[in-house]
Amino acid sequence: MTLSSDVRQRAETLRREIARHDRLYYVEARPEIGDADYDALYRELEALERQHPEIATPDSPTRRVGGEPLTAFDSVRHDPPMMSLDKVHTRGELMDFDAFLGRQLPGEQWSYVVEPKIDGVAVSLRYERGALTRAATRGNGEVGDDITANVRTIRAVPLHIVSEVSVIEIRGEVYLPKAAFAEMTRRQEEAGESPFMNPRNAAAGSLKLLDPREVAKRPLSVLIYAAGALEGVSFGTHLDFVAQLRQWGFPVAPRLWHCPDMARVMAALDELERLRHEFPFEMDGAVVKVNERACYEHLGSTARSPRWARAFKFAPERAGSVVQAITVQVGRTGVLTPVAELQPVALAGSVVARATLHNADEIARKDLRIGDHVWVVKAGDVIPAVETVIHEKRDGSETVFRMPANCPACGQPVTRRDDEVAHRCLNPVCPARLVARLEHFAARQALDVEGLGGKVAEALVAGGLIEDPLDLFGLSVAKLAQLDLGEGEAHRMLGAKQAAKMVEALARARDLPLSRWLYALGIPGIGATVAAQVAGAHTDLVSLRDSELLRDILRLETLAGEAASLNPRGRSRLTSPAGDGVRDQTVFDARCDELERLGDSLVARGQAKRASGRTRPPKYICEIKAEAARELTGFFDSDWGRRVMARLATLGINPRGAPPVAAEGPLQGLTFVITGTMSLPRDEIAALIRGAGGKVVDSVSKQTSFLVAGESPGESKTSRAAALRVPLLTEADLRAKLGDSA
Repeated sequence: MTLSSDVRQRAETLRREIARHDRLYYVEARPEIGDADYDALYRELEALERQHPEIATPDSPTRRVGGEPLTAFDSVRHDPPMMSLDKVHTRGELMDFDAFLGRQLPGEQWSYVVEPKIDGVAVSLRYERGALTRAATRGNGEVGDDITANVRTIRAVPLHIVSEVSVIEIRGEVYLPKAAFAEMTRRQEEAGESPFMNPRNAAAGSLKLLDPREVAKRPLSVLIYAAGALEGVSFGTHLDFVAQLRQWGFPVAPRLWHCPDMARVMAALDELERLRHEFPFEMDGAVVKVNERACYEHLGSTARSPRWARAFKFAPERAGSVVQAITVQVGRTGVLTPVAELQPVALAGSVVARATLHNADEIARKDLRIGDHVWVVKAGDVIPAVETVIHEKRDGSETVFRMPANCPACGQPVTRRDDEVAHRCLNPVCPARLVARLEHFAARQALDVEGLGGKVAEALVAGGLIEDPLDLFGLSVAKLAQLDLGEGEAHRMLGAKQAAKMVEALARARDLPLSRWLYALGIPGIGATVAAQVAGAHTDLVSLRDSELLRDILRLETLAGEAASLNPRGRSRLTSPAGDGVRDQTVFDARCDELERLGDSLVARGQAKRASGRTRPPKYICEIKAEAARELTGFFDSDWGRRVMARLATLGINPRGAPPVAAEGPLQGLTFVITGTMSLPRDEIAALIRGAGGKVVDSVSKQTSFLVAGESPGESKTSRAAALRVPLLTEADLRAKLGDSA
């Protein structure tokens, strides 16, 4: 056997194994491997395909993310059409459905299947001889958009199934898990962006992105429940079809009820409604369908809906309330967020008294006024939100709300940029911004100053003890102990014990790594993940301030833009008036040469990858994005940045980058994220990992090998790990890998 055939056979084996483990995780919820084995398989396949490009296949797991951004979506015609279901809202209407079937199927025996009705984005997946060849949106039912490149990034979607059937088209819903939606909303509001209103809108917006690499950053999933075109295979019942879907490796509904009659259907609906909040996706009802597929052809369909199924809509989980006031919160970055102060109301297991209104545009869109009666819901079953105004209850006493012209916290003028929906306070010493900055500075992912929460931060600012987070390092235990946390005439001192804990935490913070300090400073656009990437490329904060790397990344972006605009074969050049062709080509070649020299230099430094193909101009993907480099250089060049650096120098603080990873060790090549409380401080756990050859980062991503979870782990990290199929380790598991049973 030749070497190439050995390599080809090994690659095929790896693809089958990876697909099998994906199925065990996403479909059967019983992974066989919970350590580095999965990642080792993936990396081995990736290395083989990189060394031998001729063996790469379109359905390889390594091809889930890649390719250039699209300019538009192609159209796809559905055959058969993707129909929607007729909706019913009462149990009486379901009894009418049962009676209708009795008239249409005289003498026939049939049963029902009840499934949760997921509130996602309908998609069609087409497989030919087992390979995924096309994915499309429903569109108008007859014609949809080709979103194959985007759907391929969803890890729950098999790229290949074990089947030689000529055509298998299946249909289902793409959705964003509720926990992931809550985290995305938090980040959007912090950045002053207009957030998605619910998980369905977030999923739809993700699938409409023209760059598959951006889609891959969102932890989308999928649930399959129906068939489209089938050539060479058939099924006797819907339950048989679902069983085959599981065998092929598709995620299906976590619960199904097989009901012999309508009385059992009613009982299943009761049970499903009790379980609705336990599912990871939003659902708004149930689907009741005939189980026996032989009945489908006889029953047929209307112009838009099959006659053998109904969508039973649950009564919406919403509650009526009154907007008693609209207050405005000022965040760390100066973004003003209006909040509805509601008449308290019980909703979905808790009492809701406040709901974010996001921004002025959202208030105008809903025509919301102070004094309005409103319907309140929980977006994604998590975030309280005003759904709609009950206009018929208006009596004329309601008042229109307008965003303040001046910051409610400091009185300085509020601005709104043309390209933003957010109103901002730009005053760097605004007390509300300072309180939020203090909370961020002391947060667990930042400097982890125990006890410095909202009340303490507000008291520090109100008492004039703090004008900048770095002032914390000048406070003594005695001074902090006398901090008054009471309200009005009621006095409540922080106390010596809590003050001592804070001072001890601040002393430890002096030696925290650069990544934690970068995140703590609250530089716009520099989250935990970006901070870790930047810190890993610099020795300390001073070297970061003077970073040649950041300036090279920005220069690379500039050269790429210039080369694209000068490209004689580029779209803009083809439509512009003719110029001096020889000179244009000369300038274009010079830009390409400079771009290539700088890009290859970044590749040699391990800070960039060259895109596949020898394009002209060449394309590079930097580890640190240009947006982050721009924010960082802007910070260091600003008055704010210069003050911070001078103050840190006075305090003798110069945070260092991540120490070099050990060249060898049991954790070599693995990347870890730590969450929750351990027997040792996190930094010490991280040092153990690095000493064994591993790498520690702040946020879970597809490159993460393991999430090490202690007590009370962060929900966003565990949800992200679940969405990306990142195995979890306890501290004991980690120590076992380290060879340390202590």
